[in-house]
Amino acid sequence: MPPSLTLPRADGTLTRYTLSGRTPIAGAPGPIRSRVGMAAVHVVANPLAAINPTLDVALDWDATLAFRRHIWSLGLAVAEAMDTSQRGMGFPWSSAKELIKRSVAEAKMIPGAVIASGAGTDDLQPGPRVTLADVEAAYEESCGFIESVGGRIILMASRALAACAKGADDYVKVYGRILGQVREPVIIHWLGDMFDPALAGYWGSHDLDRAAETLLAIVSDYVPKIDGVKISLLDQKRELAMRRRFPASVRMYTGDDFDYPTTIGGDAHGYSDALLGIFDVIAPAASAALHALDRGDRAEFERVLAPTLPLSRHVFGAPTRFYKTGVVFAAYLNGHQSHFRMVGGLESARSIPHLAEQFVLMDAAGLLRDPEQAAERMRRVLAVAGVS
Repeated sequence: MPPSLTLPRADGTLTRYTLSGRTPIAGAPGPIRSRVGMAAVHVVANPLAAINPTLDVALDWDATLAFRRHIWSLGLAVAEAMDTSQRGMGFPWSSAKELIKRSVAEAKMIPGAVIASGAGTDDLQPGPRVTLADVEAAYEESCGFIESVGGRIILMASRALAACAKGADDYVKVYGRILGQVREPVIIHWLGDMFDPALAGYWGSHDLDRAAETLLAIVSDYVPKIDGVKISLLDQKRELAMRRRFPASVRMYTGDDFDYPTTIGGDAHGYSDALLGIFDVIAPAASAALHALDRGDRAEFERVLAPTLPLSRHVFGAPTRFYKTGVVFAAYLNGHQSHFRMVGGLESARSIPHLAEQFVLMDAAGLLRDPEQAAERMRRVLAVAGVS
């Protein structure tokens, strides 16, 4: 019989839940050909380090790198040191550098492993004295480091630039300078303010149509230096409209954790590749679905991903920026780490009823790889909250 346990609900009641007994989804090995599927991956904190966890960072390097090997084993690529790893939410550039160095070195030992890493301006705190030159210098330092260890660049959005830019021309200037220096084509990331309120008005306007035009102009001017653009606006129509205006060589990497199956699946006008935080959680399903797409089996692609969408919308529910808690919770349930602790204590950012609902949705999607273990780990989390 499948295990059962008592779960709290959003209305304050407790209910008995019996797991579905569904066979867990197993991803497929080997490279994925039809799309680029990148998982923006989390980091594993070291809960036994003698640090102040709200001020300092200590990682479990073995578990952190093991999870990246898990992603590569499924044919997916790794987007390293991105928002999912808590960049800007407790994980500073000083720690990200060591993470990037180790992960790139790990990738080089695995045939076919693909990795790209986030370059940002993390250590530059927004303020009245910060200038465009300061932003450029911070980007140059970050990009230079990634290139020095043999990595590829994902050019992340900058809080400091959002704070000091006076308009669209300032974004054109800064991005033009950086794109003019990079050695290999980069991925530009437009992260919406639902993920980070400090990025409101990015590209020089709160009007998203005007902001999009600025980004499109940058893409048009620097086509040889741009592999693609990751759009994280949770706005499918806008993503599709921009995708159709990209030069043929520039990829659209969907960051839409609310509607990824249709954007990846594509239409008569094209498709989006993927660079998604939810791929950390649903990696076996993402792998199985994309391999099905390689075989031309669109129905299987849609069948596998369909039950992951309610899960993703829950994990990325408002306040969206706290989705990282659900990502690490999933890794804990599935045995990728021995604890449910996070950098900066962010495990407390979601309520126990929210996590209980995630458990149910993961079960429905076939994403509890060992249901007995997952149920026992869910019980432990509940016990700490006083639910027996």
